[in-house]
Amino acid sequence: MSELFKDLLSSEESIFLNPQLLDFDYQPKLILYRESQQHQIASCIKPLLQRRNGTNLVIIGSPGIGKTVCLKHVLNELKEEYSNEIYCIYINCWKSNTPFKIAESICRQLDYKWTHNKNLDDLISEASSIINEKSAVFVLDEVDKLEDNSIIYSLLEDVFRKCLILITNYHEFMINLDPRIKSRLIPNTLEFTPYNKQETEGILKERLQYAFVSNTLDKEAFDLIVEKTFELKDIRSGLFLIKEAGEIAESKSLKKISLDNSKEAILKLQDFKKKNLDSFEDIDKGLIEIIKCNPGKSATEIFQIYEAKEGKSYRTFQRKIKSLEKADVIFLKGLNKGFETGRSTIIEYNADKTLNEF
Repeated sequence: MSELFKDLLSSEESIFLNPQLLDFDYQPKLILYRESQQHQIASCIKPLLQRRNGTNLVIIGSPGIGKTVCLKHVLNELKEEYSNEIYCIYINCWKSNTPFKIAESICRQLDYKWTHNKNLDDLISEASSIINEKSAVFVLDEVDKLEDNSIIYSLLEDVFRKCLILITNYHEFMINLDPRIKSRLIPNTLEFTPYNKQETEGILKERLQYAFVSNTLDKEAFDLIVEKTFELKDIRSGLFLIKEAGEIAESKSLKKISLDNSKEAILKLQDFKKKNLDSFEDIDKGLIEIIKCNPGKSATEIFQIYEAKEGKSYRTFQRKIKSLEKADVIFLKGLNKGFETGRSTIIEYNADKTLNEF
């Protein structure tokens, strides 16, 4: 046997049963602790079943707290029961960030194949004529990544019976939306809050019991991962840590994941985050310095300082804020300023914690 592979566990000895259950995009059959949110989403869609317009919805919340997985679960149930009556169109605006790309994606999901040499208006017209025979739920996930929001206007105007569900990390998304779109959208708002520690533990434990051979993870090792996941407020980080700790244990031919394996996985997450930051081309050190020197200020106030100092547009500011958030240099939190003033988004500097306190 090769010296390189002789110490590895065989497939029959693996501590993993179903490692794919720890992937970010895995869709669990049961969505824990989000029953209320699922009912609220469903209530916005229900009017379509009476051939009326649904209630448009904006879903807000930080990354990794179940917005997308919860929404997809509702869509899957809708497809199973009412696929003959309602089209379910899901679009990730990271991948399709222009009106034309979204129109193409809608056509593909409708199995309309004659898109070659057609312009945006043609695609919207063809898609609408198909959809208008039934009804449709449109989900624009990461909607704040759109370069042009005009596609929202087109869907609102050209589709007869629809429900638009927009998912965003930003409380200020609606504030900055074109008034013509806002006046037609008139959505309900559903805010997802981070899981508490008990819920975080429950979600990770549920994935753990199906992903690994029983009694694979030491309690201390699991508790450390739960603690770190709760600190980061991101279930995806917890799934990464569990999977990484298991792979570290297997690489050492261990049949149990130890506390040291969990600690090593956390260090790998730190390295990954740092490399992730270093790879970003859109990191603006001047903007970071402004945020650091103005703790507790809203996104609007930060932009005003940035505009006065750098002379940059709001679109440029938004793009850079999204890059900083994605790199975990900052985090955004909503602040309720009362009925008349509404909500505001506070930008907080987070780089030291993210990169150095693991």
